[in-house]
Amino acid sequence: MNAEQNTPPAVEPDVAPPVVPRRAKGGALWLLPVAVLAGLLAWQWHDSREQLNALRQEMARQIADLGAATRSEAQSDQRLLARADELAERLQAVEQQLAESRDQEAALQALFENVAKGREEADLLEVEQAVTLAAQQIQLAGNVPVALLALRAADAQLARLDKARYLPLRKALAGDIARLNELPLVDLPGISLRLEQLVNGVDKHPFAVHGRPQESSENAPAPELADTPWWRLVLTDLWHEVRGLVRVQRFDREEPALLAPGQGFFLRENLKLRLLSARLALFARDQWTFRNELTVARSWLARYFSPEDRAVQAALEELKALVAAEIVVDLPELRASQQALLALRESGARR
Repeated sequence: MNAEQNTPPAVEPDVAPPVVPRRAKGGALWLLPVAVLAGLLAWQWHDSREQLNALRQEMARQIADLGAATRSEAQSDQRLLARADELAERLQAVEQQLAESRDQEAALQALFENVAKGREEADLLEVEQAVTLAAQQIQLAGNVPVALLALRAADAQLARLDKARYLPLRKALAGDIARLNELPLVDLPGISLRLEQLVNGVDKHPFAVHGRPQESSENAPAPELADTPWWRLVLTDLWHEVRGLVRVQRFDREEPALLAPGQGFFLRENLKLRLLSARLALFARDQWTFRNELTVARSWLARYFSPEDRAVQAALEELKALVAAEIVVDLPELRASQQALLALRESGARR
């Protein structure tokens, strides 16, 4: 054990002293760039890691943003889809309302056409009634002025309608109006009024002769006879007797017929009947009866009534004028207007 302690190891002196210091110095120089490089690498690695982390964070943020955007877009898409559905429903509702509006418009158009057609039908009915009235006035009463008024009213109604299909009817109406205008005017209402005035005046006309002269009243006071001579009294009595037997009158014309007091009433009534009969003949367009009745009435008026009275003279002149009046004219028939109206009705029924 001591020998081992005294004897130094054989290896230590040979290896350590000359070599170690040089290697230590050269290795330190070599380690410095390595350390720098390692530091650079470490820094670069750390920096790369930091950048990678930052990139990851950025990517994560972008991914999160993208996810949020995606979710937002999804929500937007859902909203858009909901909006689209809502718009589709509203569009469907609008289309339905539009269809209903079109149906209502079609119904209103049909109603308007029906109303217009009904109004036109009513106007045409008024025209037909006017033509019928004109024909009745001509055939039954011979009243040309009223017939002309009815035909002109019908033509004015057709003029307001202003349609080409009414032109044939208007042409026929114009022809009938022209034919009626060419007729001589017979004023039947005027003649009727003149006859009525004659009837009303019959009771006012005085008779030509009033029958027997009035007798003196028996109750008249007697004249004073005390101072009258007897011969004058005899002559007075004789004169009264003669006056009771004889009546002297002067006539400048044919002697009028004498009437009893009770016959005057019947004469006036018969004269009225003659005038009324002439009036009936007027409306019946019976020319012979009209003239005959007026001639008889005029002869009675001239024979039994006072010719000196002005009312009697005026009545005689009026009767003379009426006897000369023509009350019958050849009245045309309204066949052209009636046939045109019938053709218009038939064409309307075919449509």
